[in-house]
Amino acid sequence: MKKTVFLLALSLAFAFSSNKVNACSNFLVTKGATVDGSSMISYSADSHTLFGELYYWPAATYPAGSLLDVYEWDTGKFMGKIKQAAQTYNVVGNMNEHQVAIGETTFGGREELVDTAAVMDYGSLIYIALQRSKTAREAIQVITSLMAEYGYASEGESFSISDPNEVWIMEIVGKGKPVSVKDKKGHITVKYNKGAAWVAIRIPDGYISGHANHARITTFPLNDPENCQYAPDVISFAREKGLFTGEDKDFSFSDIYAPLDFEGARFCEARVWSGFNKVNKDMGKYLDYVKGVNLKNRMPLYIKPDHKLTLQEVIGLMRDYYQGTELDMTKDVGAGPYSCIVRWRPLTWKVDGVEYFNERAISTQQTGFVFVAQSRPYVPSPLGGILWFGVDDTYSTVFTPMYTCMTKIPETYAVGNGSMMEFSDNAAFWVFNQVSNFAYTRYSDMIVDIQKKQSELESNYIAMVPAIDKVALEMYRTNPAKAVQFLTDFSVSQGNNTVNEWKKLYRFLFAKYMDGNIKEAVPLPAGNKFVNPTVKQPGYGDPFYRKLVKETGEKFKVVDPATH
Repeated sequence: MKKTVFLLALSLAFAFSSNKVNACSNFLVTKGATVDGSSMISYSADSHTLFGELYYWPAATYPAGSLLDVYEWDTGKFMGKIKQAAQTYNVVGNMNEHQVAIGETTFGGREELVDTAAVMDYGSLIYIALQRSKTAREAIQVITSLMAEYGYASEGESFSISDPNEVWIMEIVGKGKPVSVKDKKGHITVKYNKGAAWVAIRIPDGYISGHANHARITTFPLNDPENCQYAPDVISFAREKGLFTGEDKDFSFSDIYAPLDFEGARFCEARVWSGFNKVNKDMGKYLDYVKGVNLKNRMPLYIKPDHKLTLQEVIGLMRDYYQGTELDMTKDVGAGPYSCIVRWRPLTWKVDGVEYFNERAISTQQTGFVFVAQSRPYVPSPLGGILWFGVDDTYSTVFTPMYTCMTKIPETYAVGNGSMMEFSDNAAFWVFNQVSNFAYTRYSDMIVDIQKKQSELESNYIAMVPAIDKVALEMYRTNPAKAVQFLTDFSVSQGNNTVNEWKKLYRFLFAKYMDGNIKEAVPLPAGNKFVNPTVKQPGYGDPFYRKLVKETGEKFKVVDPATH
């Protein structure tokens, strides 16, 4: 048999740490909830050891009997072999040429349900489904078929799955590892519940949903296959394991397979709430829930926004640090003198035996990559899908358009251009981290310059898309290959342009803010060889100085020696 080596082994072996607790955030936006009628999902892939890059799998055909080697996304470990599909589709990042997109967040769930003997981990399910699916429903079918045949090897996962017409949330838990059972005669049999317990719900058109490392599906309709699909044994398996004894209609996936606690509410559900709160005026009634003090007051799985959302607003959902709420991360002493929106880990810490925590916001320093996948029913595939892609901290990244028919990745975002322990001065991940990590030292000042350039680039890209679409569609009518090449060239050039502009920004910021100063260039007067820049030294600001004086008393007070 001809063997096909799974490309994830090459591109992702070093990508993730296996510890992804409280990582990743997703929003799901139906086409009826957007201004332009496109469906969108967003995903920030957050891990302190994830190197942000843009993955790529070209469309291909395979002879009968071909096998695919599967490697775990988190670790690069070889998991096993599965049957290869006869036809696979072009995949750019987490979106394919048919405008199907998939994102995820890990919720963990019950540890005893993790199946260490299975082949299919959650990352492999995502990227294999993208290579084999033309619709969101087909992606669900591919995922569930693979789990049924080869088992599910990961912790509990929430998936966002979209196409131009539908958006689904899917939640999955394993069924535990094989167990050896000895009967009264001493005979040993191996009991193995291969597969997974899962539920998938279609988000109603005109609504939005979200998930952020906690299972969000509670009760679900048992007789509505058009809008809700689930494993036949999702409830009976829970009964078998002694996890549920009530009536089927009262079965809650989240409560049974991933019981909610304070951390699930404050670190996870709070992120979903904050995004919802930006677009729906009634979310204040769930503040006690996301603060972890009233876990019975759970948010709904989906909400209707007060108005239809633009692409910029969906991008804005991913740039959240609870601003405008009482959880705002710039309003406490942890923000330092310059109102920094990030907190160094660990997430929880102790003082004198008492445990405390930092807020966990959507915008965070450990993001590897982030995207908004835009599936447009009014633009035919393969020209319709755009993956608005960025790397590093969502608040200071640039979402750059990558058409998902493209056949080449920008060098600056390509797999192999640097790694987490290999610096590359031409890799987007490192260039953006240079800017963000420098900005963390004087955030309130530098973020103004960063957002000016960010807005300039993103606004230009968004404005360019209609004209690019028009040209590509004209080409596609007579020469589809030429249209694909045109969109490839556009995506590659804009990706490389983003990184080049960010390099210039870093040089500008470093010159302006070096040594704690804020310098501004001055025009060269006639007859001068040079002129020094203006220099401001605003210090730390009155609020911080007051805290310093309160902490230190008169230690730093300037005194008159004559009076002492």
